Amino acid sequence: MVKTVIKIDGMACGMCESHMNDAIRNQFKVKKVSSSHTDKESVVISEEELNEADVKKTVEDTGYTFVSMSSEPYEKKGLFSFKK
Repeated sequence: MVKTVIKIDGMACGMCESHMNDAIRNQFKVKKVSSSHTDKESVVISEEELNEADVKKTVEDTGYTFVSMSSEPYEKKGLFSFKK
């Protein structure tokens, strides 16, 4: 699993967040996506790393400005993960 943080400029409200989430879900196979207009980012959890050129095209086709993207391995933390 991979966690990808996409920095996006131009989102202004909850509808912008929803619009970005839908665009990402429609273009990529993702487990989870959440966007925040206050943090100016979308966080995507997926099985495989996302292609930066495709992400940039999706963001800009949606009407927002792609700023940057970073990926890191993601490990799901369960309810009892603190016991490890």
